[in-house]
Amino acid sequence: MVSMANQAASPSSSSFSNSCTYDVFLSFRGEDTRHNFTDHLYSALVQKGINTFIDDKLRRGGEISASLLKAIEESRISIIVFSTKYAAFKRCLDVLDKILECKKLRQQKVWPIFYKVEPSDVRHQRGSFGEALAKHECKFKNNIHKVHRWRKALSEAANLSGWTFSDGDRHESQFIRKIVDDVLEELSSHAYLDVATYPVGIESYVGEINKLLEVGEESVCMVGIWGAGGIGKTTIAKAVYHSIVHEFDGSCFLANVRENSMPHGGLVQLQETLLIDILRVKKLKVTNVDKGVAMIKKRLSNKKVLLILDDVNQLEQLHSLARGSDWFGSGSRIIITTRDKHLLIAKNVPPSDYVKVARRAVYYVQGLPLALTVLGSHLCGRSIDQWQAALDSYKRVPNKEIQEILKISFDALEDIVKEIFLHIACFFKGKYVHYVTQMLECCDPMIGIELLVEKALITIDGCRVLMHDLLEEMGKEIVRQESPNNPGKRSRLWLHEDVDHVLAENTQNIYNLETRVTNLH
Repeated sequence: MVSMANQAASPSSSSFSNSCTYDVFLSFRGEDTRHNFTDHLYSALVQKGINTFIDDKLRRGGEISASLLKAIEESRISIIVFSTKYAAFKRCLDVLDKILECKKLRQQKVWPIFYKVEPSDVRHQRGSFGEALAKHECKFKNNIHKVHRWRKALSEAANLSGWTFSDGDRHESQFIRKIVDDVLEELSSHAYLDVATYPVGIESYVGEINKLLEVGEESVCMVGIWGAGGIGKTTIAKAVYHSIVHEFDGSCFLANVRENSMPHGGLVQLQETLLIDILRVKKLKVTNVDKGVAMIKKRLSNKKVLLILDDVNQLEQLHSLARGSDWFGSGSRIIITTRDKHLLIAKNVPPSDYVKVARRAVYYVQGLPLALTVLGSHLCGRSIDQWQAALDSYKRVPNKEIQEILKISFDALEDIVKEIFLHIACFFKGKYVHYVTQMLECCDPMIGIELLVEKALITIDGCRVLMHDLLEEMGKEIVRQESPNNPGKRSRLWLHEDVDHVLAENTQNIYNLETRVTNLH
């Protein structure tokens, strides 16, 4: 078991953003099923909110359009409706070939429907399928390789799990309902996790963690991602999840374990979620933590699972959700994100052999590449002791060059927006938006907050106002510089010792004083 420690999410393309435009792509022979079965299936899928692509412009013969190829590539699931005349249409066979290519290269789910045809006829090209392929061989005798590809594609697709509707079956509506339910279950079990609006530089970290995971090996592996809050642990874990989830029998991403385990019964609810997601059942009751432990071990010990435990902060949480590798089937992978290094060590997930001082530097800049460049230029060529001393000093007095770079955006703000920024930096980071707007009512806060979001100086997440640690540090440093040696002359006080000093010495009038009131925000 291994651990990744203190790596901030830094920069890159958006290749880990959600590339699936459609939930389902429907491949069918229009002459056979367009105005009956396929139309009914399409309507049922759409009614359930399933984003489904259907080609309304099928033409006899001709090549597949670029837009149709793109639709196939950007679908999570392809459903092939094999009907009597499906193989007679060259374009259907080309689409089938493309779908199976996406299955291989993009891990796309492919499900066949055998509508009034026998799977064995499709598999061995008998009956109408044999007749159609024989005609294609005559027509394409100068390109027989294409026909061989079609035969191979038909055989491969017919060997996949799917649904069969025979001539004697009467309840087509029930048959369609079953298909829609299965599609919904598949989509919910692999629901896309929101990664980030701009997941900059994430791919290198995902690649490193995937190397550590060694997906495909039979052993059960646990990997820890360790670092301070806000450096991108969850973002990286989500991206890793999406890159490998198709390799497992079941999967679960348990978000915010720390927060969700706090209420009474929280651990039990997390155990229920874990089991429901991996087993793909609609409901499951866990009565207490010990029963949950027993159920996880019993139900998952033979399953190859992918489990992400996000933001773990207590050993009890790990003991309740993933205490040992013997809980899960061969080839399972468990990823733990945490701010507590000792928790991973206690869980026998040792940290990777990274240079400690470099790790501290990455932690300090918190994912800002420009800040890392500045820091590197200051420390390049210096001894380890000098690195340690410099980083220790930055805890007390922020690096001036980094502060000056960050201050460029601040200086461009209007005065009233600067005041709102400083208020947030000193008092309101992490507070609910409605609370901040209420407290800053005199500053026309909504417009100011929107401007700060546009300038990337704050973000809004879950109705809370968030700010990068270095920006918070910069704001507080601006206030400190109003009077470096006399807190009483500063516009804002947020440290208890400064407030005590000012009140005791009665040095100056106080512009603002934050008072903590339980449950006010």
